[in-house]
Amino acid sequence: MVQPDFTWESLKNSNMKKSIIILFILPLVIGCIRLDGLVFLADNSIDSYKFDLYEGEVEIDLPDSIYSMPDSFIMPVTFESKIEGEDAKVLYAAYIGNYNNILTDKIIVYCHGQTDHMDYYWNRTKLLAQLAFSDQMAVFTFDYRGYGLSEGTPSEEGMNADVRGALNWLKQQGVSANNIILYGFSLGSAPATDAAAYFEEFKAYKLILESPFASADNLAQVSTIINTSAKYFLEMKINNADKIKDVDQDLLWMHGTKDDYIHIDNGELVYKNHGGTYKEAHRIEGAKHGTDGVPETMGFEEYLDVVRTFILR
Repeated sequence: MVQPDFTWESLKNSNMKKSIIILFILPLVIGCIRLDGLVFLADNSIDSYKFDLYEGEVEIDLPDSIYSMPDSFIMPVTFESKIEGEDAKVLYAAYIGNYNNILTDKIIVYCHGQTDHMDYYWNRTKLLAQLAFSDQMAVFTFDYRGYGLSEGTPSEEGMNADVRGALNWLKQQGVSANNIILYGFSLGSAPATDAAAYFEEFKAYKLILESPFASADNLAQVSTIINTSAKYFLEMKINNADKIKDVDQDLLWMHGTKDDYIHIDNGELVYKNHGGTYKEAHRIEGAKHGTDGVPETMGFEEYLDVVRTFILR
């Protein structure tokens, strides 16, 4: 097992400077709207991660009095992600759990959504990490290239490489692939599904998808204000509904019936096309996409129980 030499204090004191990447909607006057601007809403204007001390916008509110996390359970690390023909990018991540148990714990590799960085999703990550206290689990989360302090520019190919980089880091620690659960939320469902289907070198044990979209084309048709085919204006080729056919691992799917960004029809198609022998669906009545999404609407304890039961079955 390789002990990381990267420390939380060095991360907090980082002076790394990056240019701000803004990928958003092109002006309407050009006659079309590019969906990839809606997909990647990265923010790498930060100079350090705050986690529990973060005071910016977050997706869900989590009562600290109930869902606390000791500093000793938060270990920042970096790893490299490489696309063939390009220089490797350094990505920032956090291992949340008891690192001394990394060889035996079940590890949830959390692939976050399209917005900002790890701090924005910290409460989601910390909620999942509550399983570390009673169920011998941990969470490994990271920022895709171009997000937070991670180097590079966001792209579909880059995201897929980034998840593989995260898995390779765990492999280098001596972790068994049989202890890996990939969890993809929203945009994160794309690289999580891709890795589950095709990363044979370190094949995850199970897959969790929360509010996944079926494809770029489907997202344009039923989940945004754009009422035209994505093929007209979108360069990305993301197609979870097709790739999930090659996923033979157990699947847990959760989706809100009132999802106001990715319509539940997306998730239904992904669930239907799953190529494995075991899958379970949780359609959360009234849940939206971000705030008032799946964990909040289910109730945090019920949400954790569903995840726990699936992982340990």
